[in-house]
Amino acid sequence: MNRLILAVISVLAAVALGAAVLGLQVSQFLNSALAIPDDSVVFEIPAGSAFASISRDLAGHGYIEHPGWFRWYARLTDQAAAVHAGEYLIDAGTTPRQLLQMFVDGDVALYSFTIVEGWTFRHLITALIENDTVDVSIDYEDWPAILNSFAAAAQHPEGLFLPETYRYPKGTTGVDILRQAFTLMQETLAAEWQERDQNLPITSPYEALILASIVEKETALAAERPRIAGVFTRRLQQRMRLQTDPTVIYGIGVDFNGNLTRRDLRTDTPYNTYTRGGLPPTPIALPGRAAINAALQPAAGSALYFVASGLGDGSHKFSDTKAEHDIAVREYLRRQRASRDNARGQ
Repeated sequence: MNRLILAVISVLAAVALGAAVLGLQVSQFLNSALAIPDDSVVFEIPAGSAFASISRDLAGHGYIEHPGWFRWYARLTDQAAAVHAGEYLIDAGTTPRQLLQMFVDGDVALYSFTIVEGWTFRHLITALIENDTVDVSIDYEDWPAILNSFAAAAQHPEGLFLPETYRYPKGTTGVDILRQAFTLMQETLAAEWQERDQNLPITSPYEALILASIVEKETALAAERPRIAGVFTRRLQQRMRLQTDPTVIYGIGVDFNGNLTRRDLRTDTPYNTYTRGGLPPTPIALPGRAAINAALQPAAGSALYFVASGLGDGSHKFSDTKAEHDIAVREYLRRQRASRDNARGQ
């Protein structure tokens, strides 16, 4: 009997020792860095994946050495069924324990999509379609349904989406990104409208959006936006036509060949601010925050005209009178000719 007791004790001791050793090994495994070959790798968990499959995939890539231990730990802690599908960016130094927590938290890799200031809605849709991390099942002609799904008050999509960089997981739909940009534009426009100057010749946030889009297309220089907005504001107040080329170009649409002619300036369209007074019927581009702010808080002054300076830095020459403006135009043309002559001489 004593021998039997001793044998049982020996077996139990061996089992306990083995369990302790195994527990130590599992603990070491869970808290040691994964075998990530580079600074980071992207690992995808397809929707509906069983945890056993996830463990095998990790082992197949060489990231973990003991998929069984990983699976056992996940099930023991009731986390195996809580894993989220998606792409994960796994950094070097990440441990299996941390990796499992990432899966459970749904801490998926995020991509960036930037809406550029001055893009048109058509440019925006094209960029979404060409982005392979976005799930896009729409095209330009779908804009009425898109606006309807957003309950948008506007009857045209131009200008309604704020230029910003948006972060999203792979597989996000194009409509989801548009919804984010639409919502952010509404919030931005409402906030800027509350801070507007009180003596403006515009009567609604939508008119502010139209004016901001023109300012956006007229200059890329941040310092000039309020000055250009000031010129347009004074012209509207004095019932002068805006006479801005970007509106004419927008009215020509996809047929514009890059060369704006005098005939184009005389050809009437709803967007031709040489032939029609006031603002065009819709925005002509997607204005950024700075352009919206400039339209609602234009710089004070007396200038009613501006033309490109021709200095090559994107700046403009501002004038109070038509006579001064004509001189500035001639100077711009002189510089343009000199630049062409220099280019031919090289």
